[in-house]
Amino acid sequence: MATTYERLRADIVTAMKARDTVTVTALRTADAAIQRAAMEANKPVDEALVIATLRKAVKNLSDAKAEFLKGGRADLVAANEAEFRVLEKYLPVSLEGAQLEALVAEVIAAVGAQSKKDMGKVIGALKQRPEAAQIDFGTASKVVQAKLP
Repeated sequence: MATTYERLRADIVTAMKARDTVTVTALRTADAAIQRAAMEANKPVDEALVIATLRKAVKNLSDAKAEFLKGGRADLVAANEAEFRVLEKYLPVSLEGAQLEALVAEVIAAVGAQSKKDMGKVIGALKQRPEAAQIDFGTASKVVQAKLP
């Protein structure tokens, strides 16, 4: 099975042939961000790097959308949403709700976290889990804070 990055690169060619400028622009921007992140980290492109970079891009798009809405820029909101839809297809389905809470409770017990001071240990342990690619760490952080006294 092709990696996420290989799929993304193949989809750039497909979108170019279809003359889908929105998709081509979104995917080329993502490709450049992935390559830049690999160079900055001085390591080859791997699945974790691709997912982390795409999550960051999607978060930036969400933040920008909020600003565009405040500014009354419907044209930019529409373009932003189109790019968001293209990129979210490459992200794994996130753990949410009860699944995330159960995983956080398991990790808290495993590391022996007693208070909010141990939050770093819990988040660090979550990042080492096989499910890390499916975790939105912003949400996970809130769940950890709620579970620790």
